[in-house]
Amino acid sequence: MPELYPLLLQPRFHERPWGARDLAPVYSREITGAPIGEAWLTGDDCRVDNGPLSGKTLAAVARDFGPDLLGETARDISRFPLLIKFLFPRDKLSVQVHPDDEMAAAVGQPCGKTECWYVLRAEPGAQIGLGLKPGVTRAEVERAIREVRMEQLLNWMDIHASDMIYVDAGTVHAIGPGAVIVETQQNSDTTYRLYDYGRPRELHIQDGLRATREQTHAGKVPSGKPQVENGKTRSNLVTAPCFIVDQFHFSRPWEFRRPRHAKRSVWCLVALRGYGVIESDGAAPVAFSSGQAVVIPAAVDQFTLKPQWEMEFLCASLPAEKVGHPETVLPEAAAGVRM
Repeated sequence: MPELYPLLLQPRFHERPWGARDLAPVYSREITGAPIGEAWLTGDDCRVDNGPLSGKTLAAVARDFGPDLLGETARDISRFPLLIKFLFPRDKLSVQVHPDDEMAAAVGQPCGKTECWYVLRAEPGAQIGLGLKPGVTRAEVERAIREVRMEQLLNWMDIHASDMIYVDAGTVHAIGPGAVIVETQQNSDTTYRLYDYGRPRELHIQDGLRATREQTHAGKVPSGKPQVENGKTRSNLVTAPCFIVDQFHFSRPWEFRRPRHAKRSVWCLVALRGYGVIESDGAAPVAFSSGQAVVIPAAVDQFTLKPQWEMEFLCASLPAEKVGHPETVLPEAAAGVRM
């Protein structure tokens, strides 16, 4: 079996009725068929695109290499823990909710679905619906679904580029059109569609109501102070029980080394802008650019990233120790739903 090395993954594009044919600023490819709603970067079926493991799915690599890939922080050492996507909504998504770990286990799923959204781009007036308005109960939600007015019970808020939104499991939510979002989440695709504005799609009302929490930790994560050091800028966007997401901006080569005494985690690097090359001992250089992801196995102690001019990327990992939900704020609700 070959030794592990940085893995370049092929994104998988998923057609969605609410998606887009223009995937800028992430991809330049022309979409001639059905609109693309999601580009999955670290899905189980994403395939390695470099080196001796080329062609293998990420799920197969996780099963074969276990802790050498995932590290000591993963709850399940045979399954990749994080699913990272680009979302391209040009129409409003359904109102939905995801189960937590406990409910997911009860229905035979490997994990729940807590997620976060980094807003890469937002048109003026772009909105999300995040959580129920104060005092709204599950009974009111069920009645509003029957009366086709459920969107009125959500806390709608404007979003802007560089916002980080935390959405813990149990939060009723919806995404409106006009933004490009990077979603980092637990590796689950379990979604309960509560409401779809009267459109004729299947709903999962009873499961969704059981998963719904009337109050959650969801909200905008306040921006922290960036750490600037000799051509590298690092900003922690969110630290939560299920993931850590940092943003990096580089204008010169930089060597990454794992902390000597910390528990190891797999790192997922997602390029947002620019082009760079990753070099590590015993492996061929890996070039990646906007819209591509590179997985750095836990067994890789160090690597050097060399940007061409400048590069911006997100790095998602698992927390080394138990942490709580992040502090969040819910900005004042928008004056009206402009969807």
